[in-house]
Amino acid sequence: MAPKEKKDPKKGSKPGKANAKASAAAKATLRGVHSKKVRKVRLNTTFHRPKTLQLSRSPRYPRKAIPHEPRLDAHKIIINPLNTESAMKKIEENNTLVFICDVKANKRQIKEALKKLYDVDCVSVNTLIRPDGTKKAYARLTADVDALDIAATKLSIV
Repeated sequence: MAPKEKKDPKKGSKPGKANAKASAAAKATLRGVHSKKVRKVRLNTTFHRPKTLQLSRSPRYPRKAIPHEPRLDAHKIIINPLNTESAMKKIEENNTLVFICDVKANKRQIKEALKKLYDVDCVSVNTLIRPDGTKKAYARLTADVDALDIAATKLSIV
């Protein structure tokens, strides 16, 4: 029989400890990570539903076949110029043109429509709703433009 070798104390430190560690790891993998259930501590009385992923819409087909044309273009905003005696007095004395406009149009839209249709710049636009339900707009023109000239040439009311 061969003689037994003496164990060197420097080789491998305590084989029993390493074996125990490996067996503990093996048991943990068999049990799984969900073996110990921990109850979540709630510190607030109100429950807020957790925020989840909100994907942007990607429709299969367009809901409208074609987009509609603008509801208020320049020709719909300004219906007609007004040529009453008081309107003519405003044209002559105050350099102001008077128009009947769409009720839904605001002052900025009226100003842009006048610029587009008649190529005139307005200093200010004042509006009022008349008793018959239509909107009247007073458009004060800049000093370099004569309202009487615009009324005669482009509006043909004088």
